[in-house]
Amino acid sequence: MGWMKDETGLEKTPANFVPLTPLSHLARAARVFPTRTAVIDGAHRKTYAQYHARVSRLASALAKRGITPGDVVSTLLPNTYAHAEAHFGVPAAGAVLNAINIRLDVATVAYIFDHAESAMVLADTQFLPLVEDALRAMEGPAPIIIEVPDADAGHPATGRYTTYEELLDEGDPTAPWHMPQDEWESIALNYTSGTTGRPKGVVYHHRGAYLITMGTPISWRMTLFPIYLTIVPMFHCNNWCHTWMMPAVGGTLVCCRDITASAIYNAIADEGVTHMGGAPIVLNMLVNAKDADRRAFAHTVEVFTAGAPPAAATLAAIETMGFHVTQVYGLTESYGHATECVWQDSDWADLDAAARAGIKARQGVELPNMHHITVMDPETMQQIPMDSTATGEIMMRGNAIMKGYYKNPEATAEAFAGGYFHTGDIAVQHPDSYIQIADRAKDIIISGGENISSVEVEGALMHHPAVSLCAVVAKPDDTWGEVPCAFVELKEGAEATEAEIIAFVRERLAGFKTPKRVVFKELPKTSTGKIQKFELRGIAKSI
Repeated sequence: MGWMKDETGLEKTPANFVPLTPLSHLARAARVFPTRTAVIDGAHRKTYAQYHARVSRLASALAKRGITPGDVVSTLLPNTYAHAEAHFGVPAAGAVLNAINIRLDVATVAYIFDHAESAMVLADTQFLPLVEDALRAMEGPAPIIIEVPDADAGHPATGRYTTYEELLDEGDPTAPWHMPQDEWESIALNYTSGTTGRPKGVVYHHRGAYLITMGTPISWRMTLFPIYLTIVPMFHCNNWCHTWMMPAVGGTLVCCRDITASAIYNAIADEGVTHMGGAPIVLNMLVNAKDADRRAFAHTVEVFTAGAPPAAATLAAIETMGFHVTQVYGLTESYGHATECVWQDSDWADLDAAARAGIKARQGVELPNMHHITVMDPETMQQIPMDSTATGEIMMRGNAIMKGYYKNPEATAEAFAGGYFHTGDIAVQHPDSYIQIADRAKDIIISGGENISSVEVEGALMHHPAVSLCAVVAKPDDTWGEVPCAFVELKEGAEATEAEIIAFVRERLAGFKTPKRVVFKELPKTSTGKIQKFELRGIAKSI
């Protein structure tokens, strides 16, 4: 093996080293699968050749509009063909895609525009009022608005802005793309509420986005030409990077603007959907759908679910309906799913339904594209005993971990302390190394797959003139998995009703962050005055 020591002349060259990027998937698909259907969005059906040409037009039009490499282009779009095209067209212009949660409030959207220094925003007509209000609330220069109408969904163009199709008309379908010179270049900027209530900008690089698109097909048992239904929002971890993945396997992306049981069943029956992802709320929706909304289908649909473990009863029901469910786990910082509950048929095939559901509730093991995910003592950074009892923090290391938090080196350093990404999630680890979350650290509430900071909700509550002290915890919910539940101590002599408190918070925060229950009581505290939230969680479970 002595020859390995002499690497004279063994250098990186254009022949043997090309920066990894998911943009290469669409470029290849346009050559290899030009006539295959790439995107379906109602009557909008485009082949890979057409998809590539539209992306080229978008990228070149952005450049003509003054968008330069490194600029941020934001979106406020549902799961539509324009959002899919933006996932390729924005980085193909060398820019960074910033897909914003359409459920956020005005103040948060304004903060994101300012913090990201967004140069342009592609906005669905439905969300133009949100965008316009956010622009008025900004402190810095406002981004250019490009309106993306959807007349078929009841949102025709207002006539106030350049429309998306008019923008594409400015572009060249044969224009070359700006491919990354370094795979560490940023491809996306996604904001997560984290634990402080102040959004943090999570930066993805081309390398990580490419590698997760290669690891996911292995985990999802994908062969060529899957038909994928976009239920996971494209603003949520970039649709878990599935939109970037589809061209690699010649798949068809079926857009789903409004997530309803009938829309999902229709897509499965009419388009032959084979794969989809979603929070447990989606599974509940399918299980509990009215007969009028159901459609028969003869194939098995592979489902990735995440956000919270699906209830055993839900799993038992849906797996008799033609759906095969795999639990995955991850965070915005890990490009979406980073672990999967790999099913070990040789060991678990004979388990009864309850035991199978118990296994499937585990978060599992790392995806093939990740390096190491385990549970450690966050103080010593040592592996905890894999005895199903000891608890620690889930730690991650791999190429599909964010570059860091944008303009926040302190938070980045804290998150990467000890050479691992600290998830903040508390878990046990089983003897077979499978991870299972035991509790949510830092009081994050996961409702319908969306993270809610209890600190942010508490901050809004404390603005009410009658509130003296408050605490917000997760309350189990059959539909959303978890919802915020507020415990409030009123000022002496003050009065307030549950409806009044809920309405007060709703005026300040997005609807999904608003408490669904308010309980007026003296809060349990330690001798030092710290609120004992574990007691409140117990109460919330019983009301």
